[in-house]
Amino acid sequence: MASDRQSIYWDEKPVTIGLSGLLSCRLALAPADVHLWHATLDDRFAHDLRYLLSNDEKSRADSFHFEEDRNDFIAGRALLRTLLAVYLGIDSDKVRFSYAEKGKPHLEETQSSGIKFNLAHSHGRALFAFAYGREVGVDLEFMRDDLADEEVAERFFSTGEIVSLKAVGPELRKEAFFNCWTRKEAYIKARGDGLSMPLDEFEVSLTPGQPAALLRNQKMPTEAERWMMRSIPMLAGYVAALVVEGHDWKLRTFALE
Repeated sequence: MASDRQSIYWDEKPVTIGLSGLLSCRLALAPADVHLWHATLDDRFAHDLRYLLSNDEKSRADSFHFEEDRNDFIAGRALLRTLLAVYLGIDSDKVRFSYAEKGKPHLEETQSSGIKFNLAHSHGRALFAFAYGREVGVDLEFMRDDLADEEVAERFFSTGEIVSLKAVGPELRKEAFFNCWTRKEAYIKARGDGLSMPLDEFEVSLTPGQPAALLRNQKMPTEAERWMMRSIPMLAGYVAALVVEGHDWKLRTFALE
């Protein structure tokens, strides 16, 4: 890729950039930077960008029963590769992933340059988080009525979270449920624990209007000091959360069109 790419200059407002324009930009992560990208997963991406995926990613995509889920996976992985390629200054099809013991993807050691990343997608939308030298996790959920019920909360939430959820008014309970769900998922993804960490072993805030926070981890008391959690503003019907290692970082947000 060309070395004289156009630079993106940061400010406090989100930067919007088209996919074609992205390839001519220079992206860099300073140690205190966390970059969060919003994207719509158009079905055309799944068709046009499938070639970027590795053989194992294509096999995983083909295992999805529903076309919508399959297209979201293909488009999400292809856009992730495209963004990483711009950060690394290489072609998108040259990005190589390795996988941690519990399945979290990371760049191969020869390519990583200290970049950590995570992605989430739901119902046609995606979030991509990037940081330098610090772990990061992001989760995004479309607020489905069939998931946000008391039985699911009783099964997966901690005792304190269940008490907090029941204390929220009925009109805000679905939002509170998904606040809890996305924050727990983002934390697990940041740690790279996959399904091995029981969701009821730690507690997060969930009340709408209150700051997102990891309140406690029963088995690892210092975890609340290690991580910082933020709620991510989204379109109506979606809830999202970001978890980043450390507290000395600044979030910069972008929209990919």
